This record gives sequence, structure tokens and C-alpha cells, in this order.
Amino acid sequence: MLFDLPDHDTLYQALLDRDASYDGQAYVCVSSTGVFCRLTCPARKPKQENCTFFGTVGECIEAGFRACKRCHPLQPMALADPAIAALLAALNECPDYRWREGDIERMGFDLSTVRRSFKRQFGMTFLEMARQRRLRDGFETIADGGAVIEGQLDAGFDSPSAFRTAFLKLMGKAPGNLSSDPLLFADWVSTPLGDMIAVSSKSQLHLLEFFDRKALPKELARLDTFAKGRLGIGRAEPSEQIKVELAAFFDGSSSDFQTPLAYHGSDFSGSVWDALRQIPAGSTRSYSDIASSIRRPSAVRAVARANGANQIALVIPCHRVIGADGSLTGYGGGLWRKQKLLEIERQYLPKKTKGNKHVAS
Repeated sequence: MLFDLPDHDTLYQALLDRDASYDGQAYVCVSSTGVFCRLTCPARKPKQENCTFFGTVGECIEAGFRACKRCHPLQPMALADPAIAALLAALNECPDYRWREGDIERMGFDLSTVRRSFKRQFGMTFLEMARQRRLRDGFETIADGGAVIEGQLDAGFDSPSAFRTAFLKLMGKAPGNLSSDPLLFADWVSTPLGDMIAVSSKSQLHLLEFFDRKALPKELARLDTFAKGRLGIGRAEPSEQIKVELAAFFDGSSSDFQTPLAYHGSDFSGSVWDALRQIPAGSTRSYSDIASSIRRPSAVRAVARANGANQIALVIPCHRVIGADGSLTGYGGGLWRKQKLLEIERQYLPKKTKGNKHVAS
């Protein structure tokens, strides 16, 4: 698991040293190339700020990275299991193909064995891996104004019901139930830590969440109610702006977010979110620190609830709030992402403040 890994600096030095002791234990995802590698990869070494480290290849794939063709990080798994080798080769040859269980059987493999092997090695089944590669294409086709049937075909789904089911799981609504004249526009945002969904009006960003956040379907349902059923897919200026700002954040250029935001919460929650935005990148605060900063020192639990209700991740940096004892505490996007975000943000910390007790460790 990721918490068993050393810190970012140690892993980056291991990458520079091509330390073979990490082979199979840690992988580097490179935001500038979109690939993930073994730490022993012979390729030219990326800049430190472009690196994110994971403990499994499954996490790398879920974050949207593809395997390096020089160091072949999937090869040990493939060599250990001929079925994995054959299926990965087939997937690379036909990434847009709509894979089915029958295809696996026709290749001579047992379905249950393949399912267990892929889940064990990658944290997902072969069919889930193939579907993830295709679904983004369908979403983006619809966002660009294409019809649902075009999105279905671009995603490689022969069956409208299968596309509907996959889309329903992703968005909480089937594509045919989304508004054709939206007030709020959902857009796909790719990041080194996984794909996100941004929901914007023409003037403000209303939501920015990782797709695997458990609360996402309820958050989308509330926004749909807020928009009186007019939640749809498309591109709006705030979502385009946040894509640019997120790219700058992850490549080490800037931690400054200027996209206009729309808060959905009480005045108290809004004051907490404003306080979160005042925490410098690279620093952390406790719930009691936030409560004191808004002059409500006894409202620590209410601050924690407001922190958890934040639906604009990264921009409202609830990941910078830790327990009073220094523990990471909960994070809707996953504790592994919280740790990675804090590691990424160290590059934004001025050297003169590194001794401050609020600096993330």
C-alpha cells in the first residue's frame, strides 16, 4: 500500500539511482509523458515535480497512465501468467475493441481464473481495464456536442444498454436523461492522480471531484436538483480554465487557482472553505486551527463536517487539513491521494518556512 512507501524525495532519488530494490514495489507516473515506469527504467529521468509514485500498477492505470514501452512495468505480471501476457498484448493491439467474456474464452482462457489474476495484479478485471480506456472517448464525444449514439460508438459499445449502464455508474444519470439545454455542464478532467469531473455554469465552477469519490452521485443529484433538472454534458469557460490551472499545479508551475467558484452550503461552511483557501500550498492545519481562524474555536466538529462537505477538491484544499496529532485523517478522494497531494505541494513551500510546525511532513 502507498503508506508503506518512503517519501517523495526518497523515491525520486531511487529513480535517479535506478535502485533495483524497489522493482515491483514502487512505480513512477510521469505527468509530462502520461506513462508509468519501473524505478529502474533506462529512459531519461523526468523532473521531480512531474513524478507521482504508487505502490501498484493498478493505481497507475486508474490514474490514467499507460505502461512505458522501454521498461515494460507490466512484464513481470505477464511473465508470471501467460493469460495476462496474451490479453495485455491483445488489448494493446486493439485498444478500441469492445472486449467481451466470449473473447477471453475463445482465446482459451478460463474466465474466473483471468478475473482473479487481473484483480490480484492490477486491482481491476481485464474487462474493466478495457472499458476504462474507452469510456472517456464516449464522454468527450458528447461533451463536444455529439449525439449519445455517437458517444456510444466512439466508446466502442455495441449495446446501448451497456453504454447506458456504464454512464449511469459514472454520472448517476443515463445519457438520455441528461439535459439537452443545460444550465450546468459536466466535463471530464484528466489529472496525474486520476480522472475528475468538473461541473460548471457559464460563469462559475460548482463541483470538481475524482470519479471514484463515493459521495459523487449524491453531489451530482443535488446539483441536478439545483439546476431544476438541467444538468448536462458540455464545456464551459470555468471548466476550461480549471483544466489549465490544474495542469500548472501538477507540473509545478503554479499552485494559484483563480477559477470563480460557486459555493453550495451554509454561510458557516462558506467561511470554512474560505479559510481552507488561505492555507499555503505545502502547509497543513488542524481542524482546531481552522475553527480558531474563523473565530469559532469551539466549533471543531462543525468545521470537520464542512471540510467533508467540500465538493470542489484541490481548489478548496481540504486535503491540507490533518489531525491534531499529525495523522492524515479522512479524505473523500482517498487517503493515498491526500498523501500524494501533500507530497506534490512540497515544491511550493518557500525554503524559509520549512521549519514551521504547519509544514507537511
